[in-house]
Amino acid sequence: MRTILFILGLVVLLLIGAMMLGLVSIDMVRPAAVQAPKFEADVGRVDVGTENRTVQVPTLDIQRADNTQAAQ
Repeated sequence: MRTILFILGLVVLLLIGAMMLGLVSIDMVRPAAVQAPKFEADVGRVDVGTENRTVQVPTLDIQRADNTQAAQ
């Protein structure tokens, strides 16, 4: 039950954030009189693409310390 409430709360917070950023706009186009109200929603659009590139990655060279002790 807690998981469902957590997910529902997270969805509500994401919707509020999207509305504040202007990604979602909900307008009532017909007020609620006898019939149910009618809403229109304009949502933002995100295009995601891929691109091939060659990237130089740094190398890491590790040298261990000499931990031998002299015999006494």
